[in-house]
Amino acid sequence: MPPPPAAARARRTQSERRDQSEKGLLAAAAELIAERGVNAATFDNIGQKSGYSRGLVTQRFGSKQGMIEALIAHLHERSAYDEHGADMAGLDAVVAYVDQYLRNLEGDQEVRAYFILMAGAIADLAPIREAFAASHRLVERWLEAMVLKGQAEGTIRPEIDADAAALMIGSLLLGLSMQWLVDPQMVLAPIRETSIATLRMSFAVAG
Repeated sequence: MPPPPAAARARRTQSERRDQSEKGLLAAAAELIAERGVNAATFDNIGQKSGYSRGLVTQRFGSKQGMIEALIAHLHERSAYDEHGADMAGLDAVVAYVDQYLRNLEGDQEVRAYFILMAGAIADLAPIREAFAASHRLVERWLEAMVLKGQAEGTIRPEIDADAAALMIGSLLLGLSMQWLVDPQMVLAPIRETSIATLRMSFAVAG
């Protein structure tokens, strides 16, 4: 197969550069928020920390709310939660998601920034709360689908309400995330193991 025309190669390279610069800006914003709080994430500071210009920050996000929405979308996409359900039984997919979520929680600056932003949005009754709620609803719908899948397979107890189970799992992870934000020295390994054991014991069909 012949190589693509030069123009096509240039367009692809430009797209890759754009993606790289946006990820760099979001990483810088997350680091500033995690280390110094939301007020530190000015466009000047983000540009300086990322090595890009303030003008590029404005061009990419337009406003601080635009930047926050982009960061939420980036973290949601990065979580790749739906990959757990592709070739796994429903209960195993739920457990794998909880396990990976809690493994990623510790020491991740972007995740810490996410919850700092969310806590601030709730405290201020800010409109950006809806962006967090929408992201959480997507995960809850996936968890519900995995519970229903497990019930159809006969591995999850049929009397469990799938919607309520999804909300309960999401609330467990949200609560642990906020506790970790308050107490970053919290040791997550035994909590992760206990959470997984409790889910399996509560959800699994007795054998």
